[in-house]
Amino acid sequence: MNVLVLGSGGREHAIITSFSKSKLVNKIFALPGNGGTSVLATNIDGDINDFEKIKSEVISNDICIVFVGPEDPIVNGIYDFFKSDNYLKNIKIIAPSMFAGQLEGSKEFAKNFMKRHNIPTAKHGTFTQENIDQAYIFLDSMTPPYVLKADGLAAGKGVLIIKDLDEAKHELRSMILDKKFGDSSSKVVIEEFLDGIELSCFVLTDGNNYKTLPFAKDYKKIGEADTGLNTGGMGAVSPVAFLDDVFLEKIEERIIKPTINGIVEENMEYIGVVFIGLIKVNEDPYVIEYNVRMGDPETEVVFPRIKNDLLELFNSMGSMEFEKIKLSVDERHAATVIMVSGGYPLDYEKNKEITGLEDVSSSLIFHAGTKKNDNVFLTNGGRVLAVTSLAENYKQAINLCYNKIKSINFENSYFRKDIGFDL
Repeated sequence: MNVLVLGSGGREHAIITSFSKSKLVNKIFALPGNGGTSVLATNIDGDINDFEKIKSEVISNDICIVFVGPEDPIVNGIYDFFKSDNYLKNIKIIAPSMFAGQLEGSKEFAKNFMKRHNIPTAKHGTFTQENIDQAYIFLDSMTPPYVLKADGLAAGKGVLIIKDLDEAKHELRSMILDKKFGDSSSKVVIEEFLDGIELSCFVLTDGNNYKTLPFAKDYKKIGEADTGLNTGGMGAVSPVAFLDDVFLEKIEERIIKPTINGIVEENMEYIGVVFIGLIKVNEDPYVIEYNVRMGDPETEVVFPRIKNDLLELFNSMGSMEFEKIKLSVDERHAATVIMVSGGYPLDYEKNKEITGLEDVSSSLIFHAGTKKNDNVFLTNGGRVLAVTSLAENYKQAINLCYNKIKSINFENSYFRKDIGFDL
């Protein structure tokens, strides 16, 4: 079976690493891939939103299954493109429909979905240029801090949490009127601040049946103790230390089941992952947001813990076999620490030589922003490497990551030294 993975990050390298171990795999292709994926797969130059290019590669390389890593192609309708094309309609594509993609593509759509299906989430209001005066009144009625979210995709940077009311109103104007996040913030969701600890839930579904993958917790802020700017993710752990059976049952009954039932009731075509961003407030779970794909860097700790043949699992979706397959999960804890370019998430330089990768053993190295040039790996992005380790507990796993990082070098590298600090 020939497989195509769309994307170029650590998530995609982790997915390809798992697929490479499958008994079903023949050849793996990555579009566009990165330096790390080139070791296990054939990288193809191209844009993940160029559907005609993807079609050409699927046909010429006799691809049987396509795994979509990032959210952009999903929200832009790659599933619908495949299903409406005579050459592609029988190719298995792991991605939900454009309609279902609105769960991530529009905060307002997601909030209304949660309201329709009685799924607990923060109180909220949605505002545009036409009713910005009502948005100011809404802010006046709330207690700080104030949460402002760009309605559309903003590469993980469209959420602001502000303590001062005047500053919140200023940022609201900047988002809506000055298009701080482009068209993504022409509509803004204002919601109540929920005080608690966050975790990530991943549910694999074919639109009828579902399987809950291992939970994870990621760390988004650039600075230690969760300070500074938001990033794509600076590290993650799995499982989540505070997730006991009682809280897990609450998540299952109040959130996972109503979400899947809602997908079924609303006739969403959904073959893929529902990523539910959760927050534990006292002893109750609330949904912060939905994403319609695997998270990054959570994939780098979730997939290494799954013992199943992952290609077989994804290929079974939409058939009776999917329901029959039982997930087998490694009981060990996994941690990943992200090494980033100096200056990230603001300006940073590329093309820094990476050394020491050959010295790393007993840990997994997933490339996020790298390229390979004459057998030399160079930095090619803000987030460069994900160093993942497994051990008997999360503290040991995190320490293994830090020990391995000591042997890896590139100019101006940076990583957080406190992953797991809040557990």
